[in-house]
Amino acid sequence: MNRRELDPTASPREAFGALLRSSREALGWTQEELAEVSGYSDSYISAVETGRKSTSLVFVRAMDKALGTGQTLELMWVGMRRRGFLEGFPEHAAQEARAAEIRIFEPNLIPGLFQTKDYALAREAAAVQRGRSTPDQAEERVRFLMARQRLLKRAEPPIIHAVIDESGIRRPVGGAAVMRAQLEHLAEIATRPHVIFQIAPFSLAEHAPFRSVVTLLTFADRSVVGYTEGADQGRVVRDDKTVRAWERDYDRFRVEALARTASLDLTHKARKEL
Repeated sequence: MNRRELDPTASPREAFGALLRSSREALGWTQEELAEVSGYSDSYISAVETGRKSTSLVFVRAMDKALGTGQTLELMWVGMRRRGFLEGFPEHAAQEARAAEIRIFEPNLIPGLFQTKDYALAREAAAVQRGRSTPDQAEERVRFLMARQRLLKRAEPPIIHAVIDESGIRRPVGGAAVMRAQLEHLAEIATRPHVIFQIAPFSLAEHAPFRSVVTLLTFADRSVVGYTEGADQGRVVRDDKTVRAWERDYDRFRVEALARTASLDLTHKARKEL
């Protein structure tokens, strides 16, 4: 078996290969065993895992089916082939799809997993108007977002803990009607048993530890991967020291943020004020 070490940051092919390998090894399977189940040769699987070959959607779906990974591999493969996604984001989306726990901080907007389609469309339409994307890219990103949100509907969805800055519920994206519907949707999601939702009020001011999007993904083996993004780039973070520091800051942050009931009350108040 070819065991060339991969650098997921080196190229989209290596990032996809690393995810395919980790998904296979999580089951304790060899390439030969995966080949037997999937109908593809072990040599072809090896070539994809080591980034030597690109592959097709048919292969990707066959791997998801054989490995029981839902749409994890497909999400990453689709994201890799589409322009207009932030660098690093397709890999993050694929990792997100297999996480057991997702911790999110969103400083300015409603997190993507909680967005309504109209809210997402309004954001993408604005990006098109600014010349930051094309209509086709905007449509593709919204479809991709809707695919990501399927994890909320699983029989056993991940635990999601989201802390949203108060500005996220105050900023009327898409106008009053779209924002009212978005806040209703947010309040409904917040009542689900696998979701913990909090607002970081303006009063926290400089004491809020994060200034940009931060996500922490915890997997079944308790390993943790981070993700953050700026205006033009997303970054998957595996450095243990950085990830542990983010975890400590997040734990403190959720203690200082509003409790669930108070967060829901503020969300309902923001909706009434629109």
